[in-house]
Amino acid sequence: MSGELRLAWLLTRGSDRREGWRVLLTAMGAGLATGLALAAAAVASLHGQYDIALANGLLNYPGERAGSVLTLLLLLVPVLGFLAQCARIGAVHRDRRLARLRLAGAAPGQVRRIAALEAGLACLGGSVLATVVAVPLLLLLWPAAPALLWVVCALLTAAVPVLGALASVVALRRVVAEPLGRVGRVRPRAGRGPGPLLPLVASGLLVAGILVAPSSYGGFDTAPALVLSVVIGTGVCAVWLSGVTSRRIGRRLAERTGDPAVLIAAERLRDEPRTAARTHAAVLLVTVVGTGFMGVRQVLLETLHERGAQSLAMDVSFYITGIDLTGAALGLALVITLCGLAMGTAESLATRRRGLAAQAAAGVPAAVLTRALLLETALPLAPSVALAGLGGMGVAVWYALLADTAGTSLPLIPLLVPVVAYAACLLAAATSLPLLRRSLSPSELRHA
Repeated sequence: MSGELRLAWLLTRGSDRREGWRVLLTAMGAGLATGLALAAAAVASLHGQYDIALANGLLNYPGERAGSVLTLLLLLVPVLGFLAQCARIGAVHRDRRLARLRLAGAAPGQVRRIAALEAGLACLGGSVLATVVAVPLLLLLWPAAPALLWVVCALLTAAVPVLGALASVVALRRVVAEPLGRVGRVRPRAGRGPGPLLPLVASGLLVAGILVAPSSYGGFDTAPALVLSVVIGTGVCAVWLSGVTSRRIGRRLAERTGDPAVLIAAERLRDEPRTAARTHAAVLLVTVVGTGFMGVRQVLLETLHERGAQSLAMDVSFYITGIDLTGAALGLALVITLCGLAMGTAESLATRRRGLAAQAAAGVPAAVLTRALLLETALPLAPSVALAGLGGMGVAVWYALLADTAGTSLPLIPLLVPVVAYAACLLAAATSLPLLRRSLSPSELRHA
């Protein structure tokens, strides 16, 4: 293991400029993960009641602090997904180097571990940098912080690179570098994936949420369980639908279309239907949560303005600040997931850049390949985003009916969230177009 770590360090130091952006993005993702983890640890270390002017006193009471910690920890999920995408594209982009390792006698598992350790070293740099920035800031805001907090901060700084390396191992578990320089993916030995099992699991989550408090079903006592089960269930179904529709749309279009761009995209979707589900998973989950949040936000704001400050336990600005900070957290999660989507599209291009170069050499126009790239994202994502939006709207409408306030109207603003998310995904996929143009160079054929 020490030899693999030393080799990963040498390979990281010897990275050329074309790989510098990958190392930088990996370090940025690790730094963001470390910052979120340190902030969660600092808030969780507060006990009792405080008088903190930050965010209009949102951190003064244990209940609000618990919600803040949960939000910060949930933001780690898209960050780890982004780090996994960085590891995938890094492994494929360095295929010649991985091939040399195979020629030198390294086993496929060793090559994957070395690539994962490279990601871990980049994560370590970002984690240390985030800690160097966060510790002085924490000392400034909280001079009397307990000693246990500093121990937790040190452990988190070391844990984030480990998590980054583990995410890379999971991402690269089916990546194989052949000795002659071809990088591909190993398909599962048997089975066709979870299939209809995912919707059944989602239905089970919804039933479990309903059974949590059957005596008060439909009231605020069951709100957390119901909302969580609906969000998770809808997100799981949307991911399953993305994989299913990718295969079926690809099969139907390949048989009926006469458009070259649609035909290329259909063949890609038919051959690799799970790629869309894997890449779109985080986007769909954020769409569900974002749609539901916008509906809840609209109802809450209308209710606050109707009741006025006299009937509230806290000042109106306290509630509005909490709502706005939650929206900012969702916006950050969306940005992270879009970055992961862009990285996934780039990874797909890097994997098949030789095939793209062969198509261009055979006379396929670059405009056709550009349209095919965008259609690979647009076609399977449309029905999944629609389902995610319906799930979020269900949460929003249920909350509006539960509020039962005379001045409260059914939320309509959330209907824009799936549209915005869909357009943002297409723009994220379009960021890979410069890489597509470079992949069409005839020089890629030399390594085929």
